[in-house]
Amino acid sequence: MSPIIFSSESAAQTNGHAHSNSIHTIKEHASLDGFGTRAIHVGSEPNPETGAVIPAISLSTTYKQHGVGNHKGFEYSRSGNPNRNALEATLAAIESGGAYGIAFASGSSTTATVLQSLGPDAHIVSVNDVYGGTFRYMTRVAAENQGLEATFVDLENASDDEILASFRPNTKLIWIETPTNPTLRLVDIARIVSLARSAPSNPLVLVDNTFLSPFYQSPLVLGADIVMHSLTKYVNGHSDVVMGALILPAHHAALAEKLRFLQNAIGAVPSAYDCWLAQRGAKTLHLRMKAHGANALAVARALQSSSHVEEVIYPGLASHPRNDLAYRSLSSHARAYVDRYVKERGDEAGGFPYGGMISFRIRGGATEANKFLTSARLFTLAESLGGVESLAELPAQMTHGSIPPAERALLGIGDNLIRLSVGVEEEEDLVADIEQALAAAALPSKDL
Repeated sequence: MSPIIFSSESAAQTNGHAHSNSIHTIKEHASLDGFGTRAIHVGSEPNPETGAVIPAISLSTTYKQHGVGNHKGFEYSRSGNPNRNALEATLAAIESGGAYGIAFASGSSTTATVLQSLGPDAHIVSVNDVYGGTFRYMTRVAAENQGLEATFVDLENASDDEILASFRPNTKLIWIETPTNPTLRLVDIARIVSLARSAPSNPLVLVDNTFLSPFYQSPLVLGADIVMHSLTKYVNGHSDVVMGALILPAHHAALAEKLRFLQNAIGAVPSAYDCWLAQRGAKTLHLRMKAHGANALAVARALQSSSHVEEVIYPGLASHPRNDLAYRSLSSHARAYVDRYVKERGDEAGGFPYGGMISFRIRGGATEANKFLTSARLFTLAESLGGVESLAELPAQMTHGSIPPAERALLGIGDNLIRLSVGVEEEEDLVADIEQALAAAALPSKDL
């Protein structure tokens, strides 16, 4: 296989002049404004010609040139589009420490582009409890097509020596999810970054921040090199867009340029309309994430008090063994919200909102799990997560079905593990729905 070669000149021209201008805007807002303010204003500056406060949807595929190479920053919509530029500026602004945002047509195409950027015969270290689609791409696509080798490590519990022993001279990337999907294991990002920096190969550290969103966690501030999101989930937040994104800090300008070149060359770019929708969704991210977190904490406590549940996995619970790490990993804006929430509630039970994802093990097996999933009224049985509506699924048979059964068992992804994406409905309604679905699952089949 030939190494990937990219042209600096082509990459720099990919999306015109808007990206260099947006970095100045991001820095200006970051020094003055809070998370929600940045989400609403960066990338949505009033149109200088019309005064419109909401960006127009630009559906044009091509743009007039006043002379060869003399244009207004756009040539062809695969290479750059006003709506994609605006969304990318928003993403870089809300991911603390971000300077470059790069949007893709899906989370999977985002994964593919990052791994392709490593070139042939590279080695990566990945958290073992990784999303099934990511595992599939690493082991069945990149392994076959570019000779990628992946070592899967329990980055939550492995010792420093064990993690360092997994590194090789050609280790180019460490892939982190935290919390992991679906068992919500927590990885200490700063610790992994420190280990990576001590390795001779100095691998990049990528954090898939989809589960917590830029609101609850800021991996770049903790030293990560790349943050990835499935924008399909919380950032868009309304279950009507499939997209992904990468965000990089200012000191990775060359890497951002390379990834943007691949974004253009591969062509896995989102539509203008999807970018417009995702940017609209991002403007309410801070409001939604607070509601997701508060509702999830209430649902987790209800599950914890039920005799029909074996185990509840929600790092925000005071009883969770990594509750302290969960608190330490909070972004500065999330910590301010959490501290205020706990103080106002005067909650003796302890714990705090920590995103909207919960996993739990129902007493019994697949039969009881299926009864629960089909008995819930407000929690819709469906894949995906992060929308305003509540969803529930069975990872072993749905999102993680591509992982071999033996490996699922080692990861604790059994037939009684249920994953919930807690929405922003009324808290008491969600708790009541969980309680009635658990009661229904416990009934003998003939009583249903």
